[in-house]
Amino acid sequence: MENNSHWVGTWASSPAPSDNGVGFSNVTLRMNPRVSIGGDTIRVRLSNACGSGNLEIGSAYVGIRDTGSAIVPGSARKLTFGGEPSATVAAGSLLISDAVELDVEPLADLAVSFYLPGAVPADFQINGRYARQINYISPVGDFTDTVEMPVGTITDEWYFISGIDVLAAPETGGVVALGDSLTDGNISTHDTFNRWPDQLARRLAARQGGRPLGVMNQGLGGNRILHDLRGDSGLRRFDRDVLALPGVTHAIVMLGTNDLRNRIALPEQEATAERMIAGLRQMALRARTRGIKLIGATLTPFGNETFLPGAWNPVRERHRVAVNDWMRENAASGGDLDGIADFDKALRDPECPTQMLPIYDCGDGLHPSDLGYCKMGDEIDLALFD
Repeated sequence: MENNSHWVGTWASSPAPSDNGVGFSNVTLRMNPRVSIGGDTIRVRLSNACGSGNLEIGSAYVGIRDTGSAIVPGSARKLTFGGEPSATVAAGSLLISDAVELDVEPLADLAVSFYLPGAVPADFQINGRYARQINYISPVGDFTDTVEMPVGTITDEWYFISGIDVLAAPETGGVVALGDSLTDGNISTHDTFNRWPDQLARRLAARQGGRPLGVMNQGLGGNRILHDLRGDSGLRRFDRDVLALPGVTHAIVMLGTNDLRNRIALPEQEATAERMIAGLRQMALRARTRGIKLIGATLTPFGNETFLPGAWNPVRERHRVAVNDWMRENAASGGDLDGIADFDKALRDPECPTQMLPIYDCGDGLHPSDLGYCKMGDEIDLALFD
């Protein structure tokens, strides 16, 4: 790799406290992220952003995933941290491994294994977010370097792992997808990689020409622009989850639906289009100061939602439409936004625009089906990234 190469994120998961009240002690976790762009040199990010105390990492390895809890024989690489095989991640902080040489193909599945030698209690505020795929927890012991790790239990959360970076050519950029459960891929089918950022990554990998681009999914279920809920608000986490990631050149923001739904029903948190637009404009301003282009994603309809009955009403619908209209007009006029991904137009029912077309609805009126998520990924104009 040339001397002017740089680090670019090829996978990410936003830190947030696990909802499951799980704890760990003297076990190995094997997480299986699927990267977007490939490379021959990588590093791993582990986060203790939500933890109430130090997180001890006894040992860690990365390899190419085979099937189940196994890695491809010969692909295991020992991870070090400042040259040391173990590390302490202070409460609230991030740990980035040293670089390791490993040939990783685009859209490859990795296996990141790390051993937790001490007790991590359930009240630790363990980082864990929905993965929509199966990851593995061992029985008692350090199995980080084993080809086929014994499985004590399975999980569909990302625990502690928050990113994979690759050393890339200077023209390589990165796209961050900042959103809520519709970006996280909630209710999509496990182990099928049908989240819209997955589909975007596939399209970018398959296109002829154009700069290479990593895709980092920073979807966080329940997330809002303006107020914290099940993790930091979009405005609060923007620096950590967008600006601080390596190699970012573009961000696609799909936030606002949960502001409108106001699931905790606090009157002072009832959202308006004006407040949400002000938040989006702040994100655009902060992105622009870093040379990052911000693409607005319109909010999809939820007029027949059953996930949270009563979340939709005509007033909230008017605010949703107003936000979407502002995005379209602003992007077209060269204003705060550098482009638009019109997910609303892609999924809505032309005969009933307050609802998704049934084929794009998973059945709860709020979250798309696998087909709907992929339709969202197909809606994004790849010319926005040239």
